[in-house]
Amino acid sequence: MARTINVGLVGYQFMGKAHSNAYRQVAFFFPDVKLRPVLKAICGRNREKVAEAAQRFGWESYETDYRKLVQRDDIDLVDISTSNDTHKAIALAAAEAGKAVFCEKPLARNLREAEAMYQAVMKAEVPHAVCFNYRRAPAVATAKRLLEAGVLGEIYHFRATYLQDWIVDPNFPLVWRLQKKFAGSGAHGDLNAHLIDLARYLVGEITEVCGLMTTFIKERPLVAEVDARLGGRAGEEKGEVDVDDAALFLARFANGAVGSFEATRFALGRKNYNRFEINGSKGSLVFNLERMNELELYLEEEGPKRLPYQKGFRTIMCTDASQPYAGAYWPAGHIIGYEHTFINTVYDLLNALSTRRKEFSPNFYDGLKCQAVLEAVEISVKKGKWVKVPQV
Repeated sequence: MARTINVGLVGYQFMGKAHSNAYRQVAFFFPDVKLRPVLKAICGRNREKVAEAAQRFGWESYETDYRKLVQRDDIDLVDISTSNDTHKAIALAAAEAGKAVFCEKPLARNLREAEAMYQAVMKAEVPHAVCFNYRRAPAVATAKRLLEAGVLGEIYHFRATYLQDWIVDPNFPLVWRLQKKFAGSGAHGDLNAHLIDLARYLVGEITEVCGLMTTFIKERPLVAEVDARLGGRAGEEKGEVDVDDAALFLARFANGAVGSFEATRFALGRKNYNRFEINGSKGSLVFNLERMNELELYLEEEGPKRLPYQKGFRTIMCTDASQPYAGAYWPAGHIIGYEHTFINTVYDLLNALSTRRKEFSPNFYDGLKCQAVLEAVEISVKKGKWVKVPQV
């Protein structure tokens, strides 16, 4: 019988909902999970709303101060699913209390904060993890297998775009993600962070970058009331948008590959278009989150040489039990969704936590490496030239 682990979650809105669902569902879909999560306490500053979230999401209790949560003797794992400006303080408090720490991405608002967080968990010798959930999409995990097997040969290109359109309306309110003091950056830290992590996971370390950023709408209505779906109700007064609406950069990898990255929240018609393409000496592969159960693969040596028009990308449905994570869900061809990437992540995290000899990835070091790339891009934009990614 699996042992249990008591979880304390800080945050109850968009990511809090996603994480709560993952803890509730993981043992249902993965009965072999080594540690079964007990939803001990959820934390939020608004007593009425966090109490409602505790009841709705199935938490045993709630707190309104993260300091009380991390000091509780009945909490083993602290999950940080709050705005970026709070990550450092909560992580440091959790590490000092000897708790395992699981933090949403990006790890911090800047490299300085990320370094402090990494040093804290290393000093306390506590397990640590970052929620880059797209690594756990079955199609992405299948792409990893293909790359590790050398199916694409030598890698030449990694090109990635993460496109959304949820703030195109100039009357969309000034939510925390559009303010530097809370978010650190805009589309760059929110969306490019995912692309950078996927690039590091699939291709390797990024050594040098050259970037461009822009803010299209520089003033927005202040938020009168927030909601759990990235938005809120706009008020009458206005405030400054001091983060990027779009961020693009070129990159060089340590293995000689080159990359291009584009993140924007101003691509009308694109709701969550997280797409990457990898080109190698033997073939190419493509992933698009909006078709997350599919992976496109092209291999140069396949097909008759005399009939080149018969050659092209094939679509692999990543729902077969032989593919990573997919066998835990439905029969082949029965697709899974966004929420399952969190369930898969939590499954691997709990198994890693069942023995401290097994380190979870991505962890705070991965979050730190991602933050180093993010910051190098920002420095490049200010200097108007290529910048080397700092060694961390």
